[in-house]
Amino acid sequence: MPGAIQSLSRAAAILRLLAGGERRLGLSEVAAGLGLAKGTAHGILRTLQQEGFVEQDPESGKYQLGAELLRLGQSYLDVHELRARALVWADDLARAAGETVYLGVLHQRGVLVVHHVFRPDDSRQVLEVGSMQPLHATALGKVLLAYDPVARGELGGGPWEAFTARTVTEPAELDAQCALVRERGWADAVEETWEGVASVAALIQDRRRNPVGAVCVSGAVETVCGPDGAVRPSLVASVRTAARAISRDLGAHRF
Repeated sequence: MPGAIQSLSRAAAILRLLAGGERRLGLSEVAAGLGLAKGTAHGILRTLQQEGFVEQDPESGKYQLGAELLRLGQSYLDVHELRARALVWADDLARAAGETVYLGVLHQRGVLVVHHVFRPDDSRQVLEVGSMQPLHATALGKVLLAYDPVARGELGGGPWEAFTARTVTEPAELDAQCALVRERGWADAVEETWEGVASVAALIQDRRRNPVGAVCVSGAVETVCGPDGAVRPSLVASVRTAARAISRDLGAHRF
């Protein structure tokens, strides 16, 4: 196994040092506290400052933790709270639908699965928490694209990868689908990422009504969709009910 990268280890040590004890530390204090040469400590502090992880007081010249760390920490807490609030509702949804349930959040150019409830049968299944799904070809992704401008910006201008013959790869068509999602309040994807698999998803909002994630039911086309090829209305209703319940638990009281 490769060893630790020294510069990253030192940067982490500086952040831990600034996080404890005195609120602000000077260059000499940082260097002495970690046994580093002043030049080395200054170079690392300058890089951390450029990235927003450290701030320098203009009057004293001392350093403290930066706002970017707060933002990242809040992002982690938001995801942790989202998953905690969704546990019971996701379990109930999987039992009611008889299908797999995913909880996903925007992560860079994809959807990060933060919770996965197995299909309630005896079949062999693999836990997919931590896996990524494409924004443009999944129900989870389309919900986020429809309601979160950041998601649309992350996706870029296309054309995008075609996973199956039904994958939407052109911006105009995807934007039209997102407009439909906003109109009806849910998204679907039928054999757009995987042959034989369909999914339906709805948006989760926080107390400020910001889009924070999405919940979806996923399963075989013949069970998720009816004879006409459309997603079964009962599944749509179940997913939307779960999304509203999770949103309410996060403090969103109006829909």
